Amino acid sequence: MEKLLIPVQGDFVAQRFDLATEIIIAEFDKNIGKLTSEPKTIIMERASDDELCQMIVDLNITDVICGGIEELHYNFLTWKKVTVYDSIIANWQTAMEKAVDGTLQSGEIIPLAKGGQLDT
Repeated sequence: MEKLLIPVQGDFVAQRFDLATEIIIAEFDKNIGKLTSEPKTIIMERASDDELCQMIVDLNITDVICGGIEELHYNFLTWKKVTVYDSIIANWQTAMEKAVDGTLQSGEIIPLAKGGQLDT
């Protein structure tokens, strides 16, 4: 079982890892590319990159989707064997779906759909 964490701001992946106070956590099965439960929202008391990194370790998070992240925190998380998808600009739900099905790549910009068409 894999665990995914996404710092969010409203409906989007937070622009900066260190400024997020709202976190989405979801469990998924990498083998079938599907969520195994409903995503949960955690509201942090204050933005803290160190506390967020500690939460990731404590909760055994395997994957993180984020916007900008400092190299120090990126290196720490990858050292802890966490897969980090960074520089993501997207609606958090779409980014989560792509990570769960194995198609998300770091640096990806995912436009919003309008009336079934991609807004480019």
